[in-house]
Amino acid sequence: MALANEILKQIEAIVGKRNVSIDPAITQVYRCIAPQSSAHYGPYDHWTPQPQAVVMPGSVEEVSLILKLCNKYNIHFKASSTFWSAMGYISSDNSIQLDMKRMGSVEIDVKNKMAIIEPYAIGAVVQAEAMKHGLNCHIAGVGCSSSILAITSGWSGAGPTAISMGSSGENLLAAEWVLPDGEIVRSGSLGAGAGWFCGEGPGPSTRSVLRGWLGTAGSMGVCTKIAIRLHPWPGPKYLPTRGDAPAYKADGLSNFRCYTLCFEDWEGFSECYRLFYENDILYLGHRQFNLFGRDVKTAMIKILTDPEKQFCDIPALMADEKLKAINEEMKIDCQIVIAGMSEGDLEYKEDALNEILKRTRGRKSEFMLDENISDWALLYLLRLGHKNLNYTFCGSYEGNFGLTPNVFVATSVIEEASALKRKWEQEHTGIAATGGDSAMGSISLIGGGGMAGWEFFVNFDAYDKNSIVSTKEHIDQTQQWMFSKGLGIDMGRWNEGLRMPDSYDATQEQLNEMHSKIPQPLIAEYQWKVREAFNPNNLSGTYYRTKTPSDLKD
Repeated sequence: MALANEILKQIEAIVGKRNVSIDPAITQVYRCIAPQSSAHYGPYDHWTPQPQAVVMPGSVEEVSLILKLCNKYNIHFKASSTFWSAMGYISSDNSIQLDMKRMGSVEIDVKNKMAIIEPYAIGAVVQAEAMKHGLNCHIAGVGCSSSILAITSGWSGAGPTAISMGSSGENLLAAEWVLPDGEIVRSGSLGAGAGWFCGEGPGPSTRSVLRGWLGTAGSMGVCTKIAIRLHPWPGPKYLPTRGDAPAYKADGLSNFRCYTLCFEDWEGFSECYRLFYENDILYLGHRQFNLFGRDVKTAMIKILTDPEKQFCDIPALMADEKLKAINEEMKIDCQIVIAGMSEGDLEYKEDALNEILKRTRGRKSEFMLDENISDWALLYLLRLGHKNLNYTFCGSYEGNFGLTPNVFVATSVIEEASALKRKWEQEHTGIAATGGDSAMGSISLIGGGGMAGWEFFVNFDAYDKNSIVSTKEHIDQTQQWMFSKGLGIDMGRWNEGLRMPDSYDATQEQLNEMHSKIPQPLIAEYQWKVREAFNPNNLSGTYYRTKTPSDLKD
């Protein structure tokens, strides 16, 4: 149904005529094929719905008035900043899409070591502004082109620096939040008129409603401004770089060390993680370059550090006997960065690292110590500015397995998981054959360590029906394997059902059926009560996991 002219006029009165459009040439752009919605359906039948209008608010007051208007006319809405995945798009026909790019301010509070940011302040900008003052921010694994506010207030937010800085949710301080009914809430110290330094106050936690542990993916209103913690940055005020695209390298970071650590077995690997958790020496830690796959990663590293090389060089590089041997050496690996706050601090961390490697039968990769490669890897990990590489093999990918959070459990089954994926790669043509093991993820999902998590990259072509079907069938089998091991829901199924196969919202009946089978269905019943209190008209999607309480079904 088309947006009524009287409603359009009211929206124009709120945001200005230039900041709202019903032009099909514009609204069509705000649709998404669903290769990354955790339900593998491609462009043939399953695009997200076309919004009735695209609206670009410029202030919290404008957002509040728009949401009140939506409630008055029963119009669904979804706000998004960088539109990274299908979660940011609308999921019903009678909907408007809020594009938050007009709200992108960044304010650095140096004294209190925090940043006050709006939705379109991406990680790269916040980081660059913070570094001018000797500070840095946690950038989640999604990369520096994503919204810090969205990942902090709305989703999980793990990443390489979580071990030293905490995940995104742990860095959330006060928040300015427009509830689904249009009411403006200012949490913690901000609500008391005392500034942005604290996200909590007396009584029930607003943070738990806004994001909880995983986040509500924009299904509980619109967060318009937050404060986040900043952390010490012992580097220069800007990141000096050299080189040509895509082989940019960090320069002049003499108090940083970037290593790829390799291990003889998974037992040593796991024990190394445990010792990292206990000894507080890492600035960041990630199993990053394995995303290219066990058989391909050294070829890709060679290409990405040499602007003269191209993807067409992959077959020749994979056939190189020396690189094959290095791939075998890097079979069980991870990347780390240590940073010295002083010369003595760096020396201590180096000594501690060497002792940990001695105890765990680990070593530093000589291949990755090459200055040309090491400086490239350091910039890659500090900045997380290469997330386009997630898509280079086939154009789309999905995270698979999701082996988390106990590293000892995960490593006990990783070779079996890798063999299952490798077998599918060899017997089918729907996904990229990269060597089975393509597990990528952070050394820790929380500050200080204690949880790890890996996703296997499954590269597929979202514009090829056979590739889509093959990918779905592959994850069907890995889900059965996950269940057989007692490991729960496959990562490629984490959000399946919250947006239906046709890219529309699930009905409450479907949500009830789904969440009646989870280990603790009372959690979904509790969240139903929260949603009824904060979002009674249920206008912002079904990514908030709910189940109608048993005593209300009748």
